[in-house]
Order: sequence, then structure tokens, then C-alpha cells
Amino acid sequence: MSQFCKDSKFNTLSKRLDLIKNMKGAVIPSLQEAQSIYGYLCPEIIELIANKLNVSTEQVYGVASFYSQFKLQPIGKHRVSVCLGTACYVKGADEILKKIIQILEIEEGETTKDGYFSLDTVRCVGCCSLAPLMMIDEKLYAKVKVEEVENILNTFKSENK
Repeated sequence: MSQFCKDSKFNTLSKRLDLIKNMKGAVIPSLQEAQSIYGYLCPEIIELIANKLNVSTEQVYGVASFYSQFKLQPIGKHRVSVCLGTACYVKGADEILKKIIQILEIEEGETTKDGYFSLDTVRCVGCCSLAPLMMIDEKLYAKVKVEEVENILNTFKSENK
């Protein structure tokens, strides 16, 4: 196991898995518990869950990779999300996403090298009248124009230094 997983979080997770392991359908709650502790699911965690639940690592990985709630890569300090719901898409959200990808030099589902931003998309935020929109963590940016994207990212980054 990597040094990453040999810490107090690992011991906490191991103990919590002992409480979950006999539940019916224990894989999903185990993955949720692990992700709540670590923020994502490293291979060692998937292996631990498989061992604790007495199932194959392939089965655990299959569940983790099927559901979008589970992250298999480290998540950045701040999550950038672009809504690609119909209203946002029609109003240019795809171009906003392309601009973010260009600026951050990452693809959807990735994290910047400095660990500061992660990028993902959502299907609908429920604020269609504000389309197109993007979010950084819980902060919503409405009626975003492509030429504003870099400034939004820079402003957010400078606010949090």
C-alpha cells in the first residue's frame, strides 16, 4: 500500500468498513464513506473495500466507475463546473467549457497540476433563466460570456490566496 493510505484516515476508514461490511449492498455505502474521508478513491482504497467486503476489486471498481458521484482521481481545492443543460448549451456553454479547458490546460474530469482547480460538467443546475452558467465550488456565475471566463477564474484564484 502507498504511504498515502497508511495514515489515521486509513485506520478510521477500516474501522467504519467493519461496521458496514455485513449490510446488504455494502459496496456503495463503503465507497461513499471512503470518498467522504479521502475526497476520492485511490486504488489502495478500492482494494481495502474489496478485502473488507470479501468481493473482487473489479466489482468494487465497476461500481465506483459506473456512478458519477465517485471520483477516481484527486479533486482540486476548488471545483469548476459548467452547466451543459439545454438552456445553457443553447446559449453557449460549450464554448465556455472550451475556454476553461484552454485556460486551465485540463480536460473535463481532470485536476490542474497545482491541485487548485478540478473541472467537470453538470446537466442542469435549475437556473435556466441565468444561462449560460458556471460554478466555482458553490458560487454561481450567471449569463457568462466566453471573454469573461479568464477574469472569473483569475478573480476567484486571487480571492482565495
